[in-house]
Amino acid sequence: MKKPIKVGLLLKIVIAIILGLTFSTFLPEGGVRIFVTINSIFSNFLGFAIPLIILGLVAPGIADLGSGAGKLLGITTLIAYVSTIIAGYFSYFGCMFTFPYLLPEGGAHVVGGSGSVATSGQLDLVGKTIEPFFTIAMPPLMDVVSALILSFILGLGLAAMPGRAFKDVLNEFGEVVNMLIAKVIIPILPLYIFGIFLKMGAEGQAASIMSLFMKVIILIFIMHILLLLFQYAVAGIVAKCNPLKMLKTMLPAYMTALGTQSSAATIPVSLAQTIKMGVNPDLAGFVVPLCATIHLSGSILKIVACALAIMWITPDTLPITFELYTGFILMLGIAMVAAPGVPGGAIMAALGLLASILGFNNDLQGLMIALYIAMDSFGTAGNVTGGGAIALIMDKIYRNMKKKEAAQDATAA
Repeated sequence: MKKPIKVGLLLKIVIAIILGLTFSTFLPEGGVRIFVTINSIFSNFLGFAIPLIILGLVAPGIADLGSGAGKLLGITTLIAYVSTIIAGYFSYFGCMFTFPYLLPEGGAHVVGGSGSVATSGQLDLVGKTIEPFFTIAMPPLMDVVSALILSFILGLGLAAMPGRAFKDVLNEFGEVVNMLIAKVIIPILPLYIFGIFLKMGAEGQAASIMSLFMKVIILIFIMHILLLLFQYAVAGIVAKCNPLKMLKTMLPAYMTALGTQSSAATIPVSLAQTIKMGVNPDLAGFVVPLCATIHLSGSILKIVACALAIMWITPDTLPITFELYTGFILMLGIAMVAAPGVPGGAIMAALGLLASILGFNNDLQGLMIALYIAMDSFGTAGNVTGGGAIALIMDKIYRNMKKKEAAQDATAA
C-alpha cells in the first residue's frame, strides 16, 4: 500500500495564495463574504490567542534557561534593536541612491502647491470594501506588550528561584499552547491565507496601489532580499553554518508571514523552522516570540522607503536630510515595538512620528497607510525571517555561556 503524499506547509500556503487570487476573479460577492466572515472570526481568535501564545512560550523559555536568562534577554533585545536600526539606514541610503533614477521629483503624482491630494493619476483610498456577514468579538485578556512584560517577570523570577512547582504549572501551560498551535492554528492557516488573498483580489485595492508605486515596491522587495542575505551572512559567520541553507529552512515562515501579515500570528511556524535550523528548543521558545515583537527590520525598511518616496514626489514637504531621518529611524525602532501583534500595526504606530518628525499631513498619512498596507506582508516576512538569524546568533552565545559555566563549575570542583 502506497503511503499518502504529504503536502508541506510551504506548498499549502503557495496553493492558498494562488487559489485565493484565482477565485477572486469569478466568485460572487456573497461567496467572498463567506470566507471574509470565516477570516474575521479566525482573526479575532488569533488576536485572543497571541498574548497567550507569547506567555506560554516566552515565560517557560526564560525560566528553563536558568540564571543566564536576564543576560540573554538583554543581549537579544540589543541585537534586535541594532538590526532594526541598520535596516532603517540601509533603506535610507538605498532609496537616496536609486530614487533619482526611478521617481519624478517634485510631486508628479501626489500633491499640488496647496497641500491637497491631486486627482491626476491619484490613488483611490476609499475603494470597494467587502465586509463579513457577522463577526464575533474575542477581546484578548491582555495586549502583546503586557504579555511580554508578564512573561519577563514570571520567567526571570522563576529562573532565580529553586522551587519547581510553579515552573511545572507554567510548563504545562506551555504544552497547552503548543497543542493549540499544532492542532488548531497551523491547520487553519492555509484557509486563512486563502481568504486574505481572495478578499484582496475581489476588492481590487492591491492592484490600484501597486500600479501607482510599482517601482517603489520592486525596489523595496530587492532591498528586503539583500537585507536578509546580509543578516544570514552575519549569522552564518557567528554560528559557523551555511547561511543559504538556514535561509531556505526559514522559507515556510517567510511564506506564512506573507499571507498572515502578522509576525505574532506566524510565531508557530517561525518557532518550528528555527528549531529545524538546530537552535536549542528552550532558547528558540524564548527568542522567537520576543523577536516577533521587538525585531522590525523589514517593517522599518518599508516605512522609511515609503516615507522617502512620498516626500520625494511631493512638494511643500520638509527637506530630506540625513539628520531628519536619523531622528525618525531611531525613534521608529522604539515606537513600533508594540505593533506587530496586529496586521498593519507598525504603520499605525508610526503615524505620530510621520506627523511630528517628517511633517506628514492627513492626506499624506492616508497615502502612506494605503501604500504600506498594500505591501504589509513584505515587511512582516522580513521581520520574521530576520528573527531566525538572530536566533542563530543567540544560540551560539547561549552555547558559549553554557561552556563557560561548565568550565567554572569544573574549576570550582
